[in-house]
Amino acid sequence: MSKCGQKYNVNGSVEAQYEPESNRKVLKNLLGIKNKSEMNRVEALALKQAEDVIFREYSARHRFTAGDICHIHKLWLDMIYPWAGQYRAVNLSKGKFHFAAAKHIPQLMSEFEKDLLCKWTPCRFKDQNKVINALAKVHVELVLIHPFREGNGRIARLLSTLMALQAGLPLLDFSVMREERGRKYISAVHAGLNKNYLLMEQIFRKIISATSFYRREKK
Repeated sequence: MSKCGQKYNVNGSVEAQYEPESNRKVLKNLLGIKNKSEMNRVEALALKQAEDVIFREYSARHRFTAGDICHIHKLWLDMIYPWAGQYRAVNLSKGKFHFAAAKHIPQLMSEFEKDLLCKWTPCRFKDQNKVINALAKVHVELVLIHPFREGNGRIARLLSTLMALQAGLPLLDFSVMREERGRKYISAVHAGLNKNYLLMEQIFRKIISATSFYRREKK
């Protein structure tokens, strides 16, 4: 994390603006929120409300598109950020790692839809190994593109959940992924640059196992 406290290094347009007096920790928003903890709370509540709509909107037989991903992002953040549902116009990096350049995002998302979403959704495979392979590939590639200014990880996890529901799995418990947010998760994402998804498959295997165990314990 940089000295200014922002999550990413950015360069470019209005999306790089922060709320005055927020110490560059809170992006310019429609609600005038300046406190990071308050913004986290508002985003989390908005996501929960959006999920209630999204889980009803997409059926088990739905083939997702890049437009759906923008729609989901907009449903979530439309009341918070003016650019909700729009591809980012700024370049982002985390440490020394650079996500896809903003100018390439429309083309990359078009290819993502054609090469991955069309192949792996609806995610109705009977073989769980194939489901895990689908979840890992789609998650990694969407994170690498990082199409939005904010919320990419949560959108990727939400898409994974929707795909898992299509496969007949319960709502995924991502606590395992949060535990892996350090080197293992980052390594799994970076491995995707070479089309190596084995590390992310291992993470999703743990997520599904933990989710299934938790469900059994609840019964």
